[in-house]
Amino acid sequence: MIRSCSWHTGRYNIEVIEVRLNDKLIEDMKDAMRAKDRVRLATIRLVRSALTNLEKDKKAALTDEVVIEVIGREAKKRREAAEQFGKAGRDELAAREKAELAILEGYLPEQLSRDEIVAIVRPILDALPMKSPSQMGQVMGKVMPKVKGKADGKLVNEIVREELAK
Repeated sequence: MIRSCSWHTGRYNIEVIEVRLNDKLIEDMKDAMRAKDRVRLATIRLVRSALTNLEKDKKAALTDEVVIEVIGREAKKRREAAEQFGKAGRDELAAREKAELAILEGYLPEQLSRDEIVAIVRPILDALPMKSPSQMGQVMGKVMPKVKGKADGKLVNEIVREELAK
């Protein structure tokens, strides 16, 4: 948040303005340029490129939710790439992917813990008349909107499977 303060008609007018995530990315990109932080700059440019393409496709300004979605997708790509590079013994490339992932995670909302996800899943399962693994899609359809952007889908899927098996 940014506060602006001005003197108007003998009183201070204080405004609180929400900073959009897209604008924050632009400012952070400029800061990375000034600081000559190449990894941060490249990572933010990649995200900004994806956002610009999406904005052109939609022909409208992007909301913070959409920006978080795009950053989440990019973070997932980095997480998977780091894992693959690690398995292949390419530690230097895995380290770079992890560094980019750390930068991206700074823009994402705080991730839910395993216990918090379980606390969301259990009431949904309790509402079902009977539990069976065939209801996986139905349960995931109700859980994912509640954890969107706050939890990795792979982890949620794993937790739902475990809870359905009980």
